[in-house]
Amino acid sequence: MDDLEEPDPPGGRPPNPLGQCALEDLRRRTSAKWRVYEPDVLPLWVAEMDVPVAEPVADAVREALRLGDTGYPAGPADYAEALVGFARKRWDWDFPVSRTAIVPDVMLGVVEMLKLVTSPGDPVVINAPVYTPFYQFVTHMDRRVIEAPLDAAGRLDPATLESAFTRATEGGHRAAYLLCSPHNPTGTVHTADELAGVAALAGGFGVRVVADEIHAPLTLRGARHVPYLSVPGGETGFSLMSASKAWNLAGLKAALAVAGTGAADELATMPEEVSHGPSHVGIIAHAAALRHATGWLDSLLEGLADNRVLLTELLAQHLPEVRYVPGEGTFLAWLDCRELGLGDDPAAAFLERGRVALNSGPSFGTGGAGHVRLNLATSPRILREAVRRMAFAV
Repeated sequence: MDDLEEPDPPGGRPPNPLGQCALEDLRRRTSAKWRVYEPDVLPLWVAEMDVPVAEPVADAVREALRLGDTGYPAGPADYAEALVGFARKRWDWDFPVSRTAIVPDVMLGVVEMLKLVTSPGDPVVINAPVYTPFYQFVTHMDRRVIEAPLDAAGRLDPATLESAFTRATEGGHRAAYLLCSPHNPTGTVHTADELAGVAALAGGFGVRVVADEIHAPLTLRGARHVPYLSVPGGETGFSLMSASKAWNLAGLKAALAVAGTGAADELATMPEEVSHGPSHVGIIAHAAALRHATGWLDSLLEGLADNRVLLTELLAQHLPEVRYVPGEGTFLAWLDCRELGLGDDPAAAFLERGRVALNSGPSFGTGGAGHVRLNLATSPRILREAVRRMAFAV
């Protein structure tokens, strides 16, 4: 495990970014992924990727530093224009820059959008199991969480959602629905019909939709991300988007809030000081990623597709009791480990006995017990070693 560099893939396509970082170099990183656990632990938990920075992004940051361009952000225009171009090419979706606002990151943007459409004490509906900070941020801002669990196939359940909306709006409360699209941790990519159904249901109950679409660029072969604001009835919604997940730029803070045509006036009332939170260099980096590093992204997506196949094979060989349904989006794998007999939190056993760090399933809410979330955005060699260690733990 000393040298984990991967050879260039065959066929002449750009090198897989997931195969370019040696473990010894990764361990020199000082981000959360590589500093929370002891050096003998393989970290496949937090949503950081084991990749080098895409060269167009690195070039843009280097040029900013050369110029001393490290001041305050001037607004969302350049970032927003880059996102508009990316969305037009990838998703056939167009929107004006005037319906965007710069925010520090996606979750802080979610908080600001929820403040626009709800008040303290109001309910926010979420689809469990879901990204853990949904619970933390919503409750911290004095809103109530109402769960609408996904169905057994990991998809949106209209009947469950209708029941949750009914409870949320009882007593005349303003209510919001925090949609995760694509879904974290399952990797589910919601279809146009599913999202149109959500919009119709939300409209009927007067529930406002805020969509976290941070994983939108990370949809794989055969899948297509459908922006929530593009579906009929989505006009009163808000979307939060960022280049941070797809290009591994979480340390360069920046995100965009996008309003539907019926929500633009509300977005305009967001406090001006919120725009002070993003990093100016982050905005430069994110815009460069969306404009100039799409080839890098395509190569990454091919590598992630290969890793999904590899993980399926490794589990079948070493941990056949683990149930894994590869998602169509994100770089995350949601593993059902209930048949291993490791209790509600298998991640604890994998860490203690196998020295592999995974995300604890129960922290994702209802439906998370007996599960773990594994980060696929690593080299095949690290993935092989991680599954070997997991099997040893069992």
